[in-house]
Amino acid sequence: MPSALEHLAHAKAPAPLRDAVDLHRFLSGVPDPRDARGRRYPLAALLSAAAASVLAGARSLLAIGEWLADAPAWALRALGFPPDALTGTVPVPHPGTVRRLLARLDGDLLDAAIGAFLDARRRPAPTPEESRPALRPIAVDGKVLRGSRAGEKTAVTLLAAMAHSGEVLAQRQVADKSNEIPAFAPLLDGLDLTGTLITADALHTQHDHGTYLRERGAHYIAIVKKNHPGLYERIRRLPWAEIALDHRDRTRAHHRLEIRRLKTAAFAHLEYPDAAQALQVVRWRSDLTEGKLTIERVYLVTSLPPGAASGAELAAWIRGHWLIENCLHHVRDRTFREDDSKVRTAQLPRTMAGLRNLAIGLHRQDGARNIAAALRHAARDCHRPLAALGLI
Repeated sequence: MPSALEHLAHAKAPAPLRDAVDLHRFLSGVPDPRDARGRRYPLAALLSAAAASVLAGARSLLAIGEWLADAPAWALRALGFPPDALTGTVPVPHPGTVRRLLARLDGDLLDAAIGAFLDARRRPAPTPEESRPALRPIAVDGKVLRGSRAGEKTAVTLLAAMAHSGEVLAQRQVADKSNEIPAFAPLLDGLDLTGTLITADALHTQHDHGTYLRERGAHYIAIVKKNHPGLYERIRRLPWAEIALDHRDRTRAHHRLEIRRLKTAAFAHLEYPDAAQALQVVRWRSDLTEGKLTIERVYLVTSLPPGAASGAELAAWIRGHWLIENCLHHVRDRTFREDDSKVRTAQLPRTMAGLRNLAIGLHRQDGARNIAAALRHAARDCHRPLAALGLI
């Protein structure tokens, strides 16, 4: 290759706008738990290194240390590690340094920084032609970190809020000897809920949750089951056979044929905060291998008034809620082997889950459908994880 062309090949191209969002700026709000006298490496550099290694496929603390040991000097400088004043070399932190830091971090503030970074990096949604603004759907669901159980200590449970587009915006640890319900409002307190639509499973169909969401300017779609017998029976006994069909779709995948039908009914007074419509979803599932047919009826309520969303939009939001299971929890279990991890010390289970959320969200934003393949792609070149974090 001629020298001039070789020079151009190594020239740095300008980063895309959303890649220019710098992770360091968001980590500045995370307090450093270390004593000031023992801080040899900057907090932002250590956290960025951990994030870059997980983005490149590191599943464990040992793998994070190995990635750091193999990182070239230019990458360490980009991460924020200062060179030695005498030799000019960049010292590499010991894996124990990273472990001790991650074990002592404030998990809530770290997850808040990660969520803010992913939200800032997100491409603005295209402006719809209609005059009404588009709602942003957010799914709320919990996950138990099974490998974090030790002796009489219960496993860590994390409640997450994930945009249906794939990025985790907030995460909170559920208190021991409690459940997800008290963590719902604190999870969402740090988010701007104006113009959002919150979806959750039946556990969070609570009157207090509905009131909280409406006061924050959010709409909701809530599943109604027999844990609310009066509301459930009132919706179930509606004359659904006489109500017109709003939406129908048919899919065939994984040796299964599925047909979903959606109907809506407007309500003036319903025993749930600001509920304006009741919904019925009927799902027919036919197993093409065994020939087994199952029929499931699900009832829901929503604060969206009639005409605020089409039947297709409502169906997409209801179905899209389960992306948090398929595109987040399943990926953390299968790709990152989260449930096999035996990390139990202090905040380590929480911080490692937050770093995995960051990696999954970044790859989703960059258009990856297969996270395992995206991790391998990032691992082949140090430029790739650093560029995704906005550090080069």
